[in-house]
Order: sequence, then structure tokens, then C-alpha cells
Amino acid sequence: MIERKMSPTHDAPYRGLRVLDFGQGIASPYCAMLLGVYGAEVIKVEPPEGDWSRYLGTGSHTALSAVYNRGKRSLCLDLKHDEGSRIARRLASDCDVFIEGFRPGVAARLGIGYEDLARDNPGLIYLSVSGFGQDGPHSKRPGSDSVAQAFSGLVSVNVGNDKTPHRVGTTISDVATGVYAFQAIATALFARATVGTGRWIDVSLTQSTAALLGHKVAEHVLEGGTPRALNVPAGSYQTRDGWLMVTLVNESQYKRLCTAIEREDLASDPRFLDFAKRADSADALISQMRDVFLAQSSETWLGRLHAADIIAERILSPGDWLQNVHVEATKSAVCQDTPGVGLVYAPRTPGFMGLSEDKLRPAPDVGADSRAVLLDAGFDGDAIDNFMSTGVVRTSVR
Repeated sequence: MIERKMSPTHDAPYRGLRVLDFGQGIASPYCAMLLGVYGAEVIKVEPPEGDWSRYLGTGSHTALSAVYNRGKRSLCLDLKHDEGSRIARRLASDCDVFIEGFRPGVAARLGIGYEDLARDNPGLIYLSVSGFGQDGPHSKRPGSDSVAQAFSGLVSVNVGNDKTPHRVGTTISDVATGVYAFQAIATALFARATVGTGRWIDVSLTQSTAALLGHKVAEHVLEGGTPRALNVPAGSYQTRDGWLMVTLVNESQYKRLCTAIEREDLASDPRFLDFAKRADSADALISQMRDVFLAQSSETWLGRLHAADIIAERILSPGDWLQNVHVEATKSAVCQDTPGVGLVYAPRTPGFMGLSEDKLRPAPDVGADSRAVLLDAGFDGDAIDNFMSTGVVRTSVR
């Protein structure tokens, strides 16, 4: 086994940490990627067909895979073979963090459940990511980002102008779960330094998404059902040449908004005198506001609104965001040339102060590092050749 040199820094506080990522999709791979951003060595263990996210999109190595598997090496391992499970257990005996995203009970059946691995590695931090958690009446149900958004209540509070509840148009449940999982691992690693042992962490997509709703759950109980809107007429408004988002957090802002759009009559209208009345008369107010905003360009309105100290901004597409002068000036995105894909742009990890994220290795092909990973783990070349000849271990053909 190659000796690991522990030399953490502020830019790489997890340097020397070894992570096995058996996850697929986004949530668990994103958690593992975040550990890699902060310096950990991350080995992505994939089945022969590869992580399913590699094929969800355009090409054979999609944006999902290229973004959330940066900074990793890939070992292609067939866990349906007994030898594959033995290899996994040997790798786990010398790792700090083990991440899996199987349905509850599957990892244990494969011989890589927490109890199996902790016997040989009591310091192991073991993370299980699933749709509904490891216990409870729904634990065996299949889960996904869309299911989590629906089950948690997020879809119900995202009602469009068509009066239809919609899922949020990105994988917000997966990403939130990855962040909460990363947070849980960080606290467990901190505790391990004192306690000396690891633990099993259970993080679900549904609970993570529910956590995003925060006060919405409390409101439903306190107000006896669906609460009134908090800050009417905040929302999105079409202008002559685009869309704006306008937000209000206090009464004085509403008055200033009416002045900025030259509709002081809306500030004195008895139907709209405070947030509660505006919520009850939302349709009447918002329809008038929409007509006003259509009359001028986004630039004109932003100038007026910002001069009045109103919280407002253009609604940008991801492409608009990437090319925005503020994003460029603050280096808010990273770009990596990924073999077989091309230039892959991704938002920089919030709160990370160094530039090592720019130097993360690009997301690997399936099994691109199988031989190197096993050699590092102490397997000899003949044994690895035998694994490959039997199909237990595979390598990329690119």
C-alpha cells in the first residue's frame, strides 16, 4: 500500500483523505466531488455499464457526469462477481469515507454494508444516499430528483401563471442532498478526530428537499393551510426586451416601487395598503404591474429601480450568467477541457477561497484508472490482469 502523506492546508484541508464513491447520478457523486475540491483523493467505483448519469443527455459522457465527477479517478468494478465485492472490501479497509447510493439493503447484500466494512475499519465514515432514507414505510420506494421535489412540498409552492404546480427546472433536490451530505461528513470527520471511530450517515433526497422549504412547513401549520403570499407584488415581470425579478421585503419598498414606475396611485389604493391586503388582491395588483413593465426596456427599469433602492435584477439564462461581467470579474465559473467532451464550464464552489478547483482533473472515462487504483491498493500486476481477463475489473478503451 502506498503511504499517504497528510499535509492539509486551507486550500486543501482534506488532503490525505481517501474517499470511495460508489454513487451514481448527482447527489452522492456531487458530495464526493466536493470532498475532492477540498483536497481528498476520490476514487469513483462504477459498474461495467458506467454511472447512468453518463448517458442522461447528449453524447456518451454528458454534462451531468462531466460536472459532478471532476477531481476523481475511475475504477470499473463488477460487484456481481464475488471477487468484485472482495476488491471493494479491501479498498474500503483503507479509506476514510465510503459513499453509496444504492437502494436500502442493496449494499449489505453485496457485502459492502456499514456493519461489514466497519469491522475492519472502525474509523470509516459511511454515507448512504437514497430517495426516502434507510428506514420507514417508504424506504424501499424508488426515488429521484422529481419525486423528491413532489414529495417534499417544493412542487406545490412553485405554481406558475398557468395555476399548475411545477418542478424546479434543475436538479435542486440532488444538489441540495449532495451539500447536506458533504456537511454531515465534515461534522463526522471532526468528531472522529476526538472520538476515534466513524459512523453511518443516512441522507435522503426527500428530507434534504424538505429542509429547503424551511418556514413554509411552519406556515402551513400556523396559518391553518396554504399561507397567503408574503411579499406581493414581488415576482417576475416581462419588459419590452426581457424579464426582471422584483423583490420586496418591507412596506417602504412598495411605496418607492410605485414611485419608480410612476404609479403612485397604486400606493394609495385601499386594496393595496399593506402586505396582507396586497396578498388578498394580488391578481388585481399584479396585472397592472405587468402592463407597466411591458412599456420600457429592462435597462431602463433597472436604472429606475436601483436608483430607488429596490431589489431587482434581470432574469438570466445559464449562458447569460456565464458571460456576465460580474461573473467574469469575480471568477465565479471554472472551465476544464474534458477528453471526449470539450470545454466544461461549472460554477465555482461557494466559500472555497483557493484556485485549486481550477486544477481538478477532468471527469474520467469509465475505468480510466482501474489499473492504477488497484496498484496503489497493493494488488500486483498479475492479479490485476486476471481480474481484467475475467471481467471483474475493466478499463476504458478511449
